Amino acid sequence: MSDYTIWEPADAAAHVRVPEPGDDKYSRGVLGVITGSAQYPGAAVLGVEAALRTGVGMVRYVGPKSVGRAVLARRPEAVAGAGRVQAWLIGSGMDHASRSAATGDRMAEALRQELPTVLDGGAFDLYTRSHGPTVLTPHYRELARVLDSSVEEIAADPGAAAAHAADTLGVTVLLKGHTSYVAGPGGLRLASSTAPSWLATAGAGDALGGILGALVATHYEDILADPAVLGRLAASACVLHGLAAERASGGGPLTILDLAAAIPATISDLLAH
Repeated sequence: MSDYTIWEPADAAAHVRVPEPGDDKYSRGVLGVITGSAQYPGAAVLGVEAALRTGVGMVRYVGPKSVGRAVLARRPEAVAGAGRVQAWLIGSGMDHASRSAATGDRMAEALRQELPTVLDGGAFDLYTRSHGPTVLTPHYRELARVLDSSVEEIAADPGAAAAHAADTLGVTVLLKGHTSYVAGPGGLRLASSTAPSWLATAGAGDALGGILGALVATHYEDILADPAVLGRLAASACVLHGLAAERASGGGPLTILDLAAAIPATISDLLAH
């Protein structure tokens, strides 16, 4: 932990892009999303919900069509189908072992576009095929699988594990936990501890992916100019995620839709202070 800098709410506030009068839905950033599956359709719903509430010009959902219907039923402003995007969120609620050929083709096409990319759950195996700045968002068990390590080894020193993964894989790594660690291959080391313990619940990572995806889409030009920005946005997403959970919880249990609903007020408070 001594190698890590704590990323504070003020740091996160500086990485929220506020729309200007001349902006439109394209200049505000378009996030492409390939998430969810027949087994876990809610992952896509939660990620899209969180992304839209974080602030992005458009979300394009190009995952499985059956899941897309659930996404549009919850968030009709999402757009189904391929088109112009500035960043990608891929893999939440998916299992790489049961990936369909169609989904694999969609992922491959997205990764060829050299855009900033967030790889979650079922897409960690694709990091070598991503041609743009890339961040992986594993929890302890997922990182253990990626590194062919054990959960116990990751838990013994998660900061060191995140740094080792970033240096070994050559991508930014956001290791999720009560304290989340962000490590970049260039030596960036940031940590966030804003999340309440009530956030240890299903769907939390899907919402974090959506928040991060939105931040990445709204800052895609900055990332392409300086890939280290991706790590700072990952840490900012952790702060927003934790503070929104704290607001939604109020000291008690919360659902992930509660968390998503609290994101706009959380951002408003950050910007005001």
